Amino acid sequence: MTDGLMSKAATMEIPINGTGDTSSLPEDDGLEQDLQQVMVSGPNLNETSIVSGGYGGTAEGIIPTSTVKGPAVRYNASFPGLRLLHAQGSGLHLPHPGPLAAGDEAARGIAVEKFDIVKKWGINTYKCTKQLISERFGRGSRTVDLELETQIELLRDTKRKYECVLQLARALTHHFYSLVQTQHALGDAFSDLSQKSPELQEEFGCNAETQKLLCKNGETLLGAVNFFVSSINTLVNKTMEDTLMTVKQYETARLEYDAYRTDLEELSIGPRDANTLCRLDAAQSHFQSHKGKYEKLRADVAIKLKFLEENKIKVMHKQLLLFHNAVSAYFAGNQQQLAQTLRQFNIKLKTPGAEKPSWLEEQ
Repeated sequence: MTDGLMSKAATMEIPINGTGDTSSLPEDDGLEQDLQQVMVSGPNLNETSIVSGGYGGTAEGIIPTSTVKGPAVRYNASFPGLRLLHAQGSGLHLPHPGPLAAGDEAARGIAVEKFDIVKKWGINTYKCTKQLISERFGRGSRTVDLELETQIELLRDTKRKYECVLQLARALTHHFYSLVQTQHALGDAFSDLSQKSPELQEEFGCNAETQKLLCKNGETLLGAVNFFVSSINTLVNKTMEDTLMTVKQYETARLEYDAYRTDLEELSIGPRDANTLCRLDAAQSHFQSHKGKYEKLRADVAIKLKFLEENKIKVMHKQLLLFHNAVSAYFAGNQQQLAQTLRQFNIKLKTPGAEKPSWLEEQ
């Protein structure tokens, strides 16, 4: 009904005389009553489409305000803006937000926090990238600690060489394990032939005993070489890698420090207006923060490099002595010296087929 009345009112033509006076026009009592009913009941805002026209548009659908009686808009308590205006106009206190409103506020706070994090990350990435490109093309200056940089480069070179030694030691272990397995199979074959060939029993038996002895000594040497490989692997892939991770953090901090230092220098030589002074204070604060981070990580790297060098000398002294004594004793055929070498370095060989000892036995 409301849509029909509105369409009826919108399509009515209201003639206007030359002076713009509409008081002499005949009144339509039915239309006025219908309009009053619509304005009192209020239109459905959810189903109403509002279209705004510009200047010079048609005059159709314009209703003089003098003929409208009653309130133009009916108060709708469910509309937040109207409720706020009504509460402010009447001097009433709004109720506290419910759980849903509190949840919306929390979600909005989290969104704002994430936006700030992304914004700071973007600004920092831009400054660091700009500084890195300037350094690569020789247009920017960088902070250099010659002594520390030399130690870091020496560590990287040492790690590459130790990785090569580790790779070769693993290859030796793999090949020697294949040799020991072949000697074990050959000893079993000689032992079987000694029982099935009475005329060559003694010869086959001697060779079988020799291969079994070589196999036993080979397993002992494998235990020593495996211990050597495990220790080098720990030194290279854990101790050295941990120090290099701190070095990477130090290099990132150095880049950030130089980026914010360059930004501060550019602002310092610029004009000194109110906006520039605010930016200068912020740049100074960021510079001091990154300077402290850079100096802390530089000290951490220096300490870790010192401890790593001491640990490397201690570990490699022990492992190189073990490797030399074990290999020399094996190829000299000195079984007692080989066993003594393993006892000296507290290396326990696992007996084939032996079960893992219980936790009571390990105590």
